[in-house]
Amino acid sequence: MIDDGLRGRLEEARAQLRQHLTEGIVPFWLDRAIDKECGGYHADFDGEGRPIPGPGDKYIVAQARLLWAFSRFARSGVGDTARLEEAARYGFAFFAGHFHDERRGGWHWRVDRAGHVLDGAKLMYGQSFALYAVSEYAIATGDPAARALAEATFDDLVARALDGRYGGYRENFDADWLPAAGGSAAGDRKSLDIHLHLLEAFTRLTQLTEGELHARRLAEVRDVILGHMIDGESGAGGTQYDLAFRPLPPIVIDRTWVAERPAERPAGATDAGASGTDSIGAGTSHAEPARVVGETSYAHNLELGWLLALADDVLGQPGAHNAEIVRFGEHALRWGTDPDYGGVYRDGPFFGPASDTDKEFWQNAEAMPGFLQTYASGGDPRFLEAFLGVWGFVRRHLINPTVGEWHTRTTAAGGLLVADIGGPWKVCYHSGRATLEAIGRLDAILA
Repeated sequence: MIDDGLRGRLEEARAQLRQHLTEGIVPFWLDRAIDKECGGYHADFDGEGRPIPGPGDKYIVAQARLLWAFSRFARSGVGDTARLEEAARYGFAFFAGHFHDERRGGWHWRVDRAGHVLDGAKLMYGQSFALYAVSEYAIATGDPAARALAEATFDDLVARALDGRYGGYRENFDADWLPAAGGSAAGDRKSLDIHLHLLEAFTRLTQLTEGELHARRLAEVRDVILGHMIDGESGAGGTQYDLAFRPLPPIVIDRTWVAERPAERPAGATDAGASGTDSIGAGTSHAEPARVVGETSYAHNLELGWLLALADDVLGQPGAHNAEIVRFGEHALRWGTDPDYGGVYRDGPFFGPASDTDKEFWQNAEAMPGFLQTYASGGDPRFLEAFLGVWGFVRRHLINPTVGEWHTRTTAAGGLLVADIGGPWKVCYHSGRATLEAIGRLDAILA
């Protein structure tokens, strides 16, 4: 039961989220992202929304995420639908024309601004986002060529990466689909992160085609995650595993957000403090923490919760994993949320306080629909309060109100560490999607 006071705060948050999406996130990217000279999208913007000088190389992650975003926003009616569809079609032409490997199948990792291949590696992280984006674009536009490309991508991933011995998918390959080396190339590892994004992509493909094979592979990857990648005692997700799903000490893997995330800018940088928070003092250390077996990402658990609920719905099994979703939320609420400032921390052990208390854009974005889904799955109003705490922190410290998009990273108290608003790994996939998903869940809860 939601009392009148809580209902009023949720209604206010819903209105704020809607305004943030329609007046901030959507116009920010619609006005800045289109590369009218070369095709595709610009992605690199500093903390004030200004283009960051550089060669303008285009990465599969940013291009796919922006294609997904414009397609999804067009379908959701949260902006100028005609302009959004035009932006999606423009990006799809470049993406399909320059990233797709017509000879070997799959998608390249990086091209230069004009579309010449710089890195042809076939990494399942990028493949999953290509499938997700092209499926969403096909749903939004009804383009039969996009649907055929989505189905061909699925066929390539199953043929090249499905692990027939242990289950799940191998994750890192070279341009010719030969498995990458071990170590930081991670050809001998599997991860919750990448299987979570395959769950996401297979869900959207199944929504597009309603195909029996696509649904079966979706159910399989869901079962792999729940059967092999969730710690039974804590209820939280792990991080990295060997091919047989034995937990491994997590390492920093090449071509990942952890390996390539921007370091904090020096105190006094021109775009520091754009959100009204204090920049960090010189000498403050925010180096990557040591990684150990038993580490979990609170946001991945919360993101998995709402993605799992969506997959269950698409498979015709609504509510099938409510108990698991509530356990994800309980763990994040106990160990990952900040009772003083709001928001969620980056990482921590299965049991005990967080080991990394900085706050990043994507964790706090995914926590919003994650906590709302936990409430929907279990009915405990503590998770509504947790959502409000995260949204409050985001509004105060992560959003630049002048341009309407999110900075990258702050301290626990909200001091700005990395002000950049866009980059190879950060566009509006997390901020825009989480805002849209939170609005939808609030509509259902308030109804």
